[in-house]
Amino acid sequence: MSMHRNFHVRKTCRNLPHWQRDDASAIYWITFRLADSLPQEELEKLNRIRDQFLAEHPKPWDHPTRILYHQTFSERIDGWLDAGHGSCILADAEPRRHVIEALLRFDGERHDFIAGVIMPNHVHLLLRLRMGTELNALLKGIKGTSARYINRSRGTTGEAVWMEESYDHIVRSREELDHFRHYIRENPAKLRPETFWLEEREMRFKLVSDPLREVLYAVDE
Repeated sequence: MSMHRNFHVRKTCRNLPHWQRDDASAIYWITFRLADSLPQEELEKLNRIRDQFLAEHPKPWDHPTRILYHQTFSERIDGWLDAGHGSCILADAEPRRHVIEALLRFDGERHDFIAGVIMPNHVHLLLRLRMGTELNALLKGIKGTSARYINRSRGTTGEAVWMEESYDHIVRSREELDHFRHYIRENPAKLRPETFWLEEREMRFKLVSDPLREVLYAVDE
C-alpha cells in the first residue's frame, strides 16, 4: 500500500480553528469542557496566551513546536481546569455514566475509540473517525445526548452543560500519539478513583507515517 495519498483538509473556525481530513484515516486529539469550567478572566488569559504564541511561532510548525503549543496552551488550560473551577458534576458517577454511554455508543461504527479520560469538569479523547463521519456532527451528538440525560437526571432541563466549542487537533506523528496517550494516563493521577473515568485500548489498526505531509495514517488490518 502506498504511503502517499491524495486527501483534502478542511478548516472551519469560530473562536477556535477546527481541521478535518476528508478520508477515514486521521486520528484526533479532542478536548471539551463543562460550561462553567473556566471563569471569564481565565478565558481572557487564554486568548492572550494563544495570540502571543501564534505571533511568535508562525505556521507551518514542526513536531517540537506543536508539542510546545500543547504544553503552552492546552496544558495551561488543563491546569486551570484541574484546579476544580465550576460545578465539577462529572466527579459524580451518574453524570459521568451518561457521557461514557454517549461516547461509546457508536464506537466501531462511526469512530474508533483509542483512549479517553473524563475528569470532573472536562474530557480528553483520542479517536479515529470512520468514513462518512463528520467530526463536528459526532461531537455535537456526544455532547447533546449526554447533556439531555445529565439535565434530566439532575432536574436541570434547559441548562447549558458543555462549552459550545471543543478543541480538536489532527495527530500527525507517532510521537504526538504517544504524547497524548501518556497525557491521558497522567491527567487524573491526583484524583480519587471514584471521581474520574479512564480507558485506553490496544490499537485495532496499523499506523503508517507519511513524513512528507507529517500525517499519521491509521490503516485497517
